[in-house]
This record gives sequence, structure tokens and C-alpha cells, in this order.
Amino acid sequence: MQKNMCIPLVIDGMTAEGNGVGRAENGMAVFVPHTAVGDRLLCRIVKVEKRFAYGIVEELLTPSPDRLTEDGCSVSGKCGGCVFRHVSYEAELRYKEQRVKDAFERLAGLSPVFQPIIGSERQSGYRNKAQYPVAGTASAPCIGFYAPRSHRVVEQRACDLQPPVFKEILDAVAAWITQAGVTPYDETTHQGLLRHIYLRQAMKTDQLMVCLVCTSGKLPDTPLLLQKLEAIPNVASVCVNINRRDTNVILGEETFVLKGAPYIVDELCGLRFRLSPRSFYQVNRDQAERLYTLAAEEAQLTDRDVLLDLYCGTGTIGLTMAHRVRQLIGVEIVAPAIEDAKQNAADNGIQNARFLCADAAKAALQLEKEGMRPDVVIVDPPRKGCDKALIDTVARMAPDRIVYVSCDPATLARDAALFDAVGYHVKRVTPVDMFPRTAHVETVALLTKTMQP
Repeated sequence: MQKNMCIPLVIDGMTAEGNGVGRAENGMAVFVPHTAVGDRLLCRIVKVEKRFAYGIVEELLTPSPDRLTEDGCSVSGKCGGCVFRHVSYEAELRYKEQRVKDAFERLAGLSPVFQPIIGSERQSGYRNKAQYPVAGTASAPCIGFYAPRSHRVVEQRACDLQPPVFKEILDAVAAWITQAGVTPYDETTHQGLLRHIYLRQAMKTDQLMVCLVCTSGKLPDTPLLLQKLEAIPNVASVCVNINRRDTNVILGEETFVLKGAPYIVDELCGLRFRLSPRSFYQVNRDQAERLYTLAAEEAQLTDRDVLLDLYCGTGTIGLTMAHRVRQLIGVEIVAPAIEDAKQNAADNGIQNARFLCADAAKAALQLEKEGMRPDVVIVDPPRKGCDKALIDTVARMAPDRIVYVSCDPATLARDAALFDAVGYHVKRVTPVDMFPRTAHVETVALLTKTMQP
């Protein structure tokens, strides 16, 4: 097989990144973006590796029944954020269910009970946060999203996944950029002022936050900026975050307020949460309520229980369950998140919560030395999953149940196998679609203690 060859291909599977996969006549796997299971196509090979190849659709011969006639986005092929806009939502859910099942059965050799995926009632306008890089010039700013595997900005102010009000804000900021002569940041020369426009909406209260990420705190004509934003209802916070570093990290350490409070307030599972620019908060609020309700159901909590919430972030999962337990202990390594968690507990009158700022594995070891025995442990780690040391320490603490919330089925399945080796069997797995139209899928797994490790 060589580059630029055209071969017939039938798509019979889907990768974790949302690319279709088919087998060439020689048995080699070929990965093709923007395809659907069941597509028959003529594929042009664009790259050949030792055991697989990449291709693009040269001609769609017979479309899959999963395909939609219109994807509803002018830049979906350029932006790379939505890999499933070209298929029905029912098909997308099937793909994600299969991805979770394959991770457990093929990667980890485990066969838990697989519950049906919990789909999102909203597939558009569901995101409560967006970070838009700014490029171009003051007279012609380009605001949108990075193209896949690049830092080239694809212009898009009206993304279907964001609330419509975000476009109004972007248009207002763009008008200020042009009229005030604000220079967009150039990553190659490291010159310019405005790097990102970071927006948040509290979906329950409708409060909006506008945070401009800049290389300096000296902004031209801030009265004009505020005047433009005042025309948009519910803008409760306007902030400037300063990031002078040559880095891919969006936010810097310093933030100051131009208008309103340094945070907005949303409601989730009956509690109120402050959201600052650095606060972690699920981007799909309604699905987060379903996710947390499911996690609580799997935890089977009682008023006698001690609940240990590892990788707790700003405390959202644990705090929504605090009223069900005797004591909540939350652990998170990010200091500002722990401060937010403590403040969220105070704001909601929750007095049975204790929060520790530490690495999850080290904190678990310290709690073990203190003789702490949690009845239930919740882990919600980053994409890389849990450290082996953490898994061993949690197993020695001997909780009755472990509820594992994961954003990556592969690392979840890997860790479930490690837990299985130390006496915790994965009993039930439920995918939750937090991010419709993207390749991401959240999963909740219940692990229970076995008789023999």
C-alpha cells in the first residue's frame, strides 16, 4: 500500500477518536475520519505506517444508514471538535457504548454488567464554558477554535454546542477589539495583547462571565468594552486574566475584575456553586446532575457512612452526597480548587465535610495511617487514571464499595483490572454521554469487595 492509492473500503468500526476503520484487501487497518459504520467508499490513502494506514473519503459509494444528510455546521470538517455531526445521535450513542464495552472486554479482559448509555436530552447549546483563541489583526480579528493538531484558528463564533448568547458576547468583544485597536496575540512572535476569550454561563441562574486572557493588565478603552457588554443581559462578571508565558496553558495565575464579582453562581443537585475562571465544573450541567445522581445510587450511601472523594476538584460530586453520609472527606492537589470546595461547603451550610489539599495517593496513605476506614470511595481522576499506589492504598482501606467516574474508558478498564487484582470486582458499568457530537464519553463503574483478593 502506498500514499495516494485509492482503494475500496467498508467501514466496520470506530476508533476512540471518532474515526471510522475498515480493512484493506491485504488486511491492513485503514482509519478514515468523517465516516460511519456501514459506509462503502473509495478511500484515498494519505499516510502509511507499518501496521495501519490513514485515508480520506475520495468517493462515498453507499452511505451508511447512520448518516445524516446535513451536519448543520459550516466548519465541522475544519474545527475537529465535533467528530459525530454527520451521524444520527442514536448511532453516536451506539458507538460510545461499544467503545466502553471494547475497553473492558478487549483491553482488560473483564465482563461486568453493561448498562445502556445515558444520552443527553440536549445535543446543541449544552456547553456552559468555551475558550476561544483570538488571532488575526485588530482590524480583522479571527475568533474560533484550533484546527485539529494545530494552533491555526478556525473562525467560528456561532458554535452549535455553545449557548447562542456566547456569539453575542464574541461579537461585542470583536467590536471593541476593532474600535480600540486591540492586538491579538501572535504565538510565533509572542507579540500582542489578547490571547483568549473565556466564557462561562450558569445555566440555572443565567449568570454570564466574560474573562479576557491577556499578556498585560493594561487594556485600551475598558469603558468601551464594558459599554459593549452592558447591552447583553446577565453579564455578572467581567474579568481579565494575565498570562505572559510562552505556553499552551490558557490561564495565567493572576486575575482581576473589571465589573461585578470574581465569580458567577450556578445551582446543581439543589446546591449552589461559585464558578471562578479557574473552577472545575462539568460543561454539561444537566447531564452532570444525571451523572452525580447515578454515582450516588451506585454508592448506596447511608447516614452512618464515611465517604472519601478522591480527585474531588471543587467538591461538586462529594458535596451533592454530603447530606446522605456521616462524614465527607475530599482530596484534591490543586490548592485553589480546595479553597473553592471549602467555600462551596460553607455557602451550602454543609458542616460534615473535610477537604485536604494533597496528592490523592499520598493523602490516601496519610488517612490510612490515621486509621481512617471509609465505607465508600469515589474516584474521579484525570484522563491518565489512577496511580497504582493509590489503588493499593484504597484497597488496604477496605471500603465496601468504590465508585469510579472516568472520562477515558481505556484507563478506567486498565484500573478496573488493577483493582480486581487487589480484591475489588467491577460489577456494573454505565456510560454517560456528557459531550454530544464529540468523541468523549464519561463512564460510571461500581466496584465491590470480593471475598478473596
